[in-house]
Order: sequence, then structure tokens, then C-alpha cells
Amino acid sequence: MTNRQHPLPSGFNYVTTALEVVDGMDLSGKQAIVTGGASGLGLEATRALANAGAAVVVAVRDVDRATPAIDSLLNVEAAMLDLAEPKSIDAFATQFLSTGRPVHILINNAGVMANPLSRDNRGYESQFAINHLGHFQLTARVWPALQRAQGARVVAVSSRGHRFSPMNFEDVNFVNRPYDRWVAYGQSKTANALFAVGVDARGKADRIRAFSLHPGRIIDTGLARHMSAAEVKAIPVADAPGRAFTDPADFIKTPEQGAATEVWCATSQQLEGLGGLYCEDCDVASLVPLESQGLGVRPYAVDPGLAERLMQLSEELTGASIPGHES
Repeated sequence: MTNRQHPLPSGFNYVTTALEVVDGMDLSGKQAIVTGGASGLGLEATRALANAGAAVVVAVRDVDRATPAIDSLLNVEAAMLDLAEPKSIDAFATQFLSTGRPVHILINNAGVMANPLSRDNRGYESQFAINHLGHFQLTARVWPALQRAQGARVVAVSSRGHRFSPMNFEDVNFVNRPYDRWVAYGQSKTANALFAVGVDARGKADRIRAFSLHPGRIIDTGLARHMSAAEVKAIPVADAPGRAFTDPADFIKTPEQGAATEVWCATSQQLEGLGGLYCEDCDVASLVPLESQGLGVRPYAVDPGLAERLMQLSEELTGASIPGHES
């Protein structure tokens, strides 16, 4: 496998905000979909895209709850989408496709983290089902709109947490192995990164390029809702009393900073002609050894063979397909 994971460098860094990424950009005429786009990082990504002139559909489970968050943003609308419910995904895609609009930017931002073992109505483990399979099905269903854009980007929000686990293709749903919520989370985040590799390989002939990313450590989001108060309190915010972190992997970001990399992946001209890359801090990440606990991407999360294997498995599990693979 050729290593394409090399920082550009982009000129941005870990403190760059989403609004700074789009400063000076004109995204008028561009249509975006952002899952989970009315809260946390998704809201900040939506805000940045809308401020640059894009029209945005925020795909959320609760439209009434989302509406106050987006009311002040121009050209932003909410639509119902439950990533754990295949019928909801199909309904969202059918409604959107009926408008005839293209999709220039699809940001698969929503997700869950480290929840107790639960399964969807198909029996699939919920972190894998929501973080990966739901977004796979959504991407497959809106594929005609991505093709219609004649130049689109699909962005998958992964995590440094992919280091917790590669894909376990023999038992992705924890049927025959003990459930560990962090291993399950890690597997789902590896799936997000591999998904970007797979989508890019299948879509680049149609000018559909894909990227994945680690947003950074952000404490102030709803993602930690399945962690106890004690667990959240135990997260270190400094190396020692009065001394800031020295490892860049541990730097804590605001939601505005955390959303920057997904917006950069979705909009940056620096990424023209590229795809299938894992990014962090508004730049392409480096490939790092398996045992690394810091920033960078582990080889198993960007392996083209594993990516295609995941694409085929995802098609089997969802009944949805993304064109481009030749047997």
C-alpha cells in the first residue's frame, strides 16, 4: 500500500476554527447535508457553511428540538433522520431526491460513543450501526444527488479512538466476543476511516471524493452522554496542576475548533484531486505505527483492501449499495 498520508502542510493548526477555514470562501449555490447538524460540532460546521453561502440540510432525530438552534442561520433547514432506523434513512433520502437538488457536501457527523451494549432492530451492535452503517446507507441512498453535483465531497467524522480497535470482520456485532464499549467505539471509528477510503475509490470516477478526520479532544459536546460524571471529571485537562498539555494529541479544543477539520475536508481547495485521506488539525494526518497512542492514523484504518471488504460487508448488512466496484 502506497502511503499517501503526508501533511501538506495546510497553514492551519489545532486552534483554527470552522469560521476561519471558510473565511473568504463563497459557497453560494452549494448544497450540503450535515447529520447531527444542529448541535455540537455539527452545528458549528453548519454555521460555517451557511455563513459562506451554502444551503444546508441538517439531518436530525428531533426537528422540533433542532429548529431553535438553526433559526438564526440563513438557508438552513432541518429534516428528520434516525441513523438507527433504516426506514428513516430511506425516507429522508427519498424526500431529498424528490427535490432534484444535488449534494455537493455530505458531512457524516452524527454519532454515539461508548454506550452500553444495545442493538438495533436488525440485531446489529449500536455503535457500528449508527456511526457506520447508518451513514453508509445514507450515502448510498443519496448517491444520485452526489453524482448530480459533478464534484462532491463526502466527509466521515472518525476519531483518534480508531486506535482502540481495527475491524473485527469475524464478529463485528459482538455476538461471540465479550462486549467492550471502547473497543466497539474504536471499531466504529476505524470503520468511518475505511469508509472514506472505500467511497473515494468507488466515487472518484464520478468526481465524488471522500475524507475522514479526527476532530480533536472536545469536552463540551453531547458525545460523552454515556460516560458517568466521574468518568468525565477524570478526563485530564492538563499534564499537572498549572501546567498545560505538551502532547498535541491531548490539546483540548472548543466546538468551533473541533468542527474546523470537517469543514476543511469539505471545502478546501488544497484537497482538489485528492481523496481517501484521514485528516486532523485541518491537514492530512501522518501514518503512524500500530502501537502509537498519539495523533496520526494507524495503517489498518486506511488500507484499501480492508476498505473494500468493509464496503461489501456494509452492502450485505444494509441492502444498500454504492456503485463503482467491479468483481
